[in-house]
Amino acid sequence: MAQREWSIQELARAAGTTSRTLRHYGDVGVLHPSRTGANGMRFYDRDALVLLQRILLLRELGLGLPAIREVVAGQADTTGALRTHLELLEHEQRRLSRRIEAVRTTIRKTEAGEELMAEEVFDGFDHTQYRDEVIDRWGRDAYESSDRWWRDMTDEQRRDWKTVAERLGADWTAAAQAGLDPAGDRGLELARRHVEWLGSIPGTPGYGNPEPDRGYVLGLADMYVADERFAANYGGTAGAEFVRAALRALLA
Repeated sequence: MAQREWSIQELARAAGTTSRTLRHYGDVGVLHPSRTGANGMRFYDRDALVLLQRILLLRELGLGLPAIREVVAGQADTTGALRTHLELLEHEQRRLSRRIEAVRTTIRKTEAGEELMAEEVFDGFDHTQYRDEVIDRWGRDAYESSDRWWRDMTDEQRRDWKTVAERLGADWTAAAQAGLDPAGDRGLELARRHVEWLGSIPGTPGYGNPEPDRGYVLGLADMYVADERFAANYGGTAGAEFVRAALRALLA
């Protein structure tokens, strides 16, 4: 039985993209047509269909075409790669579900005139959960400065800060699960973002300085791997190891 094919227009319509985009994917070596007809029409088979799904998933994770080409070339096990994507999507689904529930709670309590609880509004985020560890590692002044900074924030500022932290964690997780090189362009870009984010928190070593505190950053990187509470922010131990490798490469 002949394998089904989709014309470039049919595939673009099904994927919610354009024929121009699919041609560009072919030109840059990411998605080649299965065959080209005598009239120049491009056709795509089942394998190309699955590959396009992977490409679109990676694009949603923020990867550029050069990085996607590298990932696709290095992952011959399509089913295994899709399982990795599925795990990441499920992780995002759980995160969004928590945020949706937090917004529902805020709406319900606001309409009913009930008192809002910060832990409900911010999805249970507790900035004091590492208090003893911060004091032990960097001193009471460091903790009190960061604690004062957090408490002085408006609700909107806390929400924005949390969004930045979640986005950074999601980007780290995506890069690690995509199998990228931690010392490559994407890994180093994330490492720079991470260092900048750490340096924005009052009380931390290197706060307000143009150069990061190398010992502080690398010490945190080791803690991400050693402590499953931190590793969970990056998709687990493997993700935390990717973060550590990228930070080490940046600060080498």
